[in-house]
Parts: sequence; C-alpha cells; structure tokens
Amino acid sequence: MSAPQVSPAPRPASGTPLLDVKNLNAYYGQSHVLHGVNLHVNPGEVVSLIGRNGAGKSTTLKSIMGVLRSRTGQITFDGQDITRLPSNRIASRGLAWVPEERAIMSTLSVKENLELPPARTGGWTLERVYQSFPILRERGHHPGSKLSGGEQQMLAMVRVLRAGPKLLLLDEPSEGLAPVIVQAIGGIITELQKDGMAVLLVEQNLKFATRLADRHYVYVDGQIVEEVHRNEVEARHDDLLRYLSV
Repeated sequence: MSAPQVSPAPRPASGTPLLDVKNLNAYYGQSHVLHGVNLHVNPGEVVSLIGRNGAGKSTTLKSIMGVLRSRTGQITFDGQDITRLPSNRIASRGLAWVPEERAIMSTLSVKENLELPPARTGGWTLERVYQSFPILRERGHHPGSKLSGGEQQMLAMVRVLRAGPKLLLLDEPSEGLAPVIVQAIGGIITELQKDGMAVLLVEQNLKFATRLADRHYVYVDGQIVEEVHRNEVEARHDDLLRYLSV
C-alpha cells in the first residue's frame, strides 16, 4: 500500500515540542534510508513509529541518539540543537534509548547492571525498580545472559530509567515476549507518562502501540506518509494493518 508523503499535523500552540526532528535524511554507506523525516514529541506524550521491517523506524532512533552519524537535517531536544552531539552528551541531556537488542551487560548480575549507571535526581530508585518488577529482585545475582527475553527487556528499560530521562526511546519492546510480560511493560509505559515522561516507541505490535500512544507516525520506505491521532485509530485500523503487512 502506498500513499503520498504528507506534512505533520500542526503542533499545539500551547508549547514547544520536547523533541523536534526536521528534514532528517540518513545513510548507510551510499544507501539513502531516511528521506526528509519530520516528527515531534511533546512533553509527556507517547508517540509510536509504525511500519514494516526495514521502513526506517529503528534508523530514526539511532539517528536521534547520534549512533548513526551519517545524516542531515536538524534534531532539537529540550530547546537545544543536538544534531552534531555525540551519543554520550545526548544521553546526559535526558534522552535515553533502549535498543532492540537491549544492550544489557550480559556478564554482570542483575544487581550490578542496575547499580552501574549513575542514578540521577528524578531517576528510579532500586526500590521502585523492585516494586515494579519483583522478578528482578529475585534474579538479583543472576548474570544478564541467564535471564529470559522478558526479564532482559525489563532490565534494559529500568537501567536507563535510573538516570531519570525526560524522553525514552524504545525499539520493539514487545517483540518475542509473552503476553503477560508485554502487559507489564505496557503498564510501565503508562506509569511513565503519568509521571510526565515522554516516550517514542518503535513497535510492530499494532494492538500494543495503539493502546499506548497518543499519535502514530506511519513509515513507508524511509518516509513518514501519515500521522494518525489516537481518536482516528479505530476508523483507520484496517489501513494501519495494511501498512504493516508484508
């Protein structure tokens, strides 16, 4: 299914976006993989990026975090231009990323993984981590490599939450997980939003994404072709499924 590229809907007049991406183009070698992407995330908002595998969603997150340096355009976070900053400085400004591969320290224990990142003001305490995910307390002395996929995903999320980010980037957090774990992760995202944190979510699970997100950017071949708001999802459900079909 194809559709013409459209401009994003007007931003709310009441405030400045927390994240503002303008005319983002990204490359892997000579391959042009993102074509003029424009998106924004408001404070306290959950936004999803949906589309087929290879459409450019994960590349967008890598570009925002500075992991993929071969890109043009402008990325503004919390009112400051971060386009040319290295990843560590982007993270220090309050932007956190949980990649699809989770990137926990597999040889360290759960407890060591949680204690390694510096806890910052506003970040999750160990007690809050254990209250939200009691299994991580039970697995405290287990190495990361011995955790299930769901446990690794929980650990990857709460590791970055210890630093108290303003915006959390999540890449396919529900992929391959049991429904009960997916439900728990969805509950945490809802809890984060109630706390005022913004979330930018890459997700193939349409039901999961539409239950959580306020807005959805639809990707086709490295371009955003539609922006769908929460109140439009029910009427557009079949169209969204077609965008995700192989």
